[in-house]
Amino acid sequence: MRTTRLMTALAAAAALALGAAACGSDSSSNGVPDSPSGGGSGSKTGQLGGSLNGAGATFPQPVYQEWAARFQQKSGVTVNYQGIGSGGGVAQFTAGTVDFGASDSAMTDEELTAAQKKGDPVHIPTVLGAVTVSYNLDGVKSGLKLDGPTIADIFLQKITKWNDPKIASQNSGTQLPDSDISICHRSDESGTTKNFTAFLAAYSPAWKNGPGVDKSVKWPGGTGAKGNDGVAACIKQNAGAVGYVEQAYALANNFTFASVKNKSGDYIAPTLDSTSAAADGLTIPDDLRISTIDAPGKTAYPITALTFLLVYQDVCKAGKDEAAAKRIKAWLQYAEGDGQAVAGELQYAKLPDELHQKAVAKVDGLQCNGQAISGT
Repeated sequence: MRTTRLMTALAAAAALALGAAACGSDSSSNGVPDSPSGGGSGSKTGQLGGSLNGAGATFPQPVYQEWAARFQQKSGVTVNYQGIGSGGGVAQFTAGTVDFGASDSAMTDEELTAAQKKGDPVHIPTVLGAVTVSYNLDGVKSGLKLDGPTIADIFLQKITKWNDPKIASQNSGTQLPDSDISICHRSDESGTTKNFTAFLAAYSPAWKNGPGVDKSVKWPGGTGAKGNDGVAACIKQNAGAVGYVEQAYALANNFTFASVKNKSGDYIAPTLDSTSAAADGLTIPDDLRISTIDAPGKTAYPITALTFLLVYQDVCKAGKDEAAAKRIKAWLQYAEGDGQAVAGELQYAKLPDELHQKAVAKVDGLQCNGQAISGT
């Protein structure tokens, strides 16, 4: 069961999003502090102390913020994480204005090339989360069945009514209203968007050859909102709305969400088990840049995203001092250690064993000026 503190934090994030009237905003202000490796001392003897600044994906923001609170108690290190979207996270990481970046999709070859000016980027997978198709539809419970082509046609605005035959044919016995569908989507550069549009493109040639697959696309219509919290606010504010949000945000807002047809032809609800199943049996490359979208497993939820923390192989050659390198490695060790047990409390799935072992090896291999980072 998730703790009261976690639910309170999520509810507060949702309330802030509502208060800020996030829908329709394209603001890209990131709010990340300028100093990437703050000083300071721990509150207990033997703790590392100091601070780390990170920025990026809003998808894992609830779990990263909970990790930060627990890691601070354990190490004395304050981790300041700003959810600005995956595109912003990659940009801040590449510019060297944060200690670590975060993205819900692996960096592209072009992004890697740009970042290599400071060293070799390393992808550290952390957790898996479900991207829900959430809706605000009076009288209709969670579990509305939707397949990929239908979801694509909704976001292409080819399906504009909730009782459209393509929806009704998959939901025999469900009374669907003759009401308009309104679309909520991300306005910022987002790995969640890239993952969601990759799923749409897998089932819709019109989507693949139209808006396409990217962190930001030209939407056929609808209302743009910044971050998962912004899209959640948009859905909550508009009757008949549908949008794509990470499950923790959907749960915090008591949303209803769809069971989505997977590659095996089964309608699957987004749960911890079905999210974990998406990572089973995948071929894992050496650089760990994999995607779990539209995974082949029979019990896999098909819109499941793997999220990454981004650091440099040689932390010090990339511009950090030895103390910062120790803090970064300790933070990543927490993410791959105690943090894995915390993930389920916020409806994120921990990494499966093979991927987890490879992630731990990546963390262990980080360096400072060509030497192993010691003292963590």
